[in-house]
Amino acid sequence: MITLAHISDIHLSPMPEVGWRDLLGKRLTGYLNWKLRRHDELNSETLASLVSHMQAQNADFTAVTGDLVNLALRSEIDRAGKWLEALGAADKIAVCPGNHDAYVPGALESAQELWGQYMQGETLDEAVFPFVRRIGELAIISCSSAVPTRPFLAIGRFDEAQAERLARILHVMGEAGYFRTVLIHHPPNPELQHPSFGLRGHKLFRQVIAQHGAELILHGHTHRASIHSIPGKGHEVPVVGVAAASAAQGGTLNDPARYNLFRIERSGDGWACTMREYGYQRLGSDIVMRLQMRIS
Repeated sequence: MITLAHISDIHLSPMPEVGWRDLLGKRLTGYLNWKLRRHDELNSETLASLVSHMQAQNADFTAVTGDLVNLALRSEIDRAGKWLEALGAADKIAVCPGNHDAYVPGALESAQELWGQYMQGETLDEAVFPFVRRIGELAIISCSSAVPTRPFLAIGRFDEAQAERLARILHVMGEAGYFRTVLIHHPPNPELQHPSFGLRGHKLFRQVIAQHGAELILHGHTHRASIHSIPGKGHEVPVVGVAAASAAQGGTLNDPARYNLFRIERSGDGWACTMREYGYQRLGSDIVMRLQMRIS
């Protein structure tokens, strides 16, 4: 049996000291949004408690599906690298980036430099994404939907070049008998698309999954817990989103902070995957197991 933890939308706080020169372009609207709304809804104390609870589970691997930072300032990206080091060793953690990690041009490249092996793995060529991490019979396949966008947009993008590489990886990993778990920050299912914050290329992503299959897809971005599915090769593929890891109780924008823990094992010629959701309720101060269900 392999255990896989999933956490997302870290949004490390508090915001570092920001100079007016840092607030050109999109960062100005993002900073105002943080000051007016998000700084009360996302906090470091909630995140620290949730991470401590998750680490006590001793999962074999942890998937982090993006948005470690807020404005992608260099100081934020550096702090996120230190947060990853505290979370665990790079050989047991993989990060796929979110839109906040690529908030402005050049930010994602800085994240790749400072987060190093946390955002690296086996690849088909010189392209960084998708990359693969293999843990026993589990293959973690990390895609990137993170691109800089104009103010008031939080869209992601999945293009044909990445789709072609993902198709090849899914085929190879499937032929080798791995439990293929695909990470992408923006949800690919049609129910969660929106012109201002959806995934451009979501149909293309689903076409790849329908043709080559996968066992599980994990995403963040919505700040809400969700379970959907999309067609795979011979069976439906679960698409699981998780609430923001720093979301405080009592907020109006998000579900309270949560993480998911998957237990994956062989079952005959297939797989059995059980999901447990841990986190805060709307009321009460304890982190509890909110949900347990078999998803495959």
